Amino acid sequence: MKKNIISISSLIIIFLIWFLVAYLVSEIREVDFPTPLSTLKGLLKNLKGEKIYDYSIFQHTFTSLGRWAFAYLIAVLIGILLGFLLGIYPILYKLFIPFVYAIQLVPGLAWIPIALLLFGLGSSSTLFMIFILGIIPIIITTSSGIRDTSPDLINTATYMGANKVMLFKHVLLPSSVFHIVDGMRIALASSWRVLIAAEMIVGKGLGLGYIIIQSRWSLDYTSSFISILIIVSIGLVAEKLVFKNIEKHLREKYGYKE
Repeated sequence: MKKNIISISSLIIIFLIWFLVAYLVSEIREVDFPTPLSTLKGLLKNLKGEKIYDYSIFQHTFTSLGRWAFAYLIAVLIGILLGFLLGIYPILYKLFIPFVYAIQLVPGLAWIPIALLLFGLGSSSTLFMIFILGIIPIIITTSSGIRDTSPDLINTATYMGANKVMLFKHVLLPSSVFHIVDGMRIALASSWRVLIAAEMIVGKGLGLGYIIIQSRWSLDYTSSFISILIIVSIGLVAEKLVFKNIEKHLREKYGYKE
């Protein structure tokens, strides 16, 4: 109950700040700044069927989610596999981790010209940017989790007769599992942000990012705020429901106390 009250209070504070900013901008600059109420009203109209740039809000949202989910899941699978390989084999780690860190330093938007050169305008460029921003933190955290496993645990398991499969299942995986989840959480945030940016620049007529960039030309800022509200809501759901439950399940499975 206390957590719920705090969460609701935080939400109220955010909306009050939003309303205050909208009021001040409207008064000082004489510009119609979408308020929480006007944004929610616009969202309700869209949910009832009113279209935004020839498509329903559901089509825009599910298109963005589909692009993100496809590329993100591939990044998770390949990133975990590569992270295990780098963590288990020191020579691979020394050879490739500098390259991984170098890629990590490239800002998300800096991948746009590379994506355009490789794939041109369209969904392929967007998927590439989501993938590349998602895979790097997963590789880094997974390999770190494997390398941080206590040698005493490995030696004890080996002396007790554990083979490589048992060693991986009962020692390396439990030891690194929360590193992996942290990497997936970082990857989710990074890839979700770059998805919106990619849709704003290299997308083709559909998606939440497209709504934001198109509203600049049509001066329909309420639609852009509706898109932002949906983007934030999806991110909060992924964090508070999905990853919290994953962590809770893993803690119970591997005997970690809260």
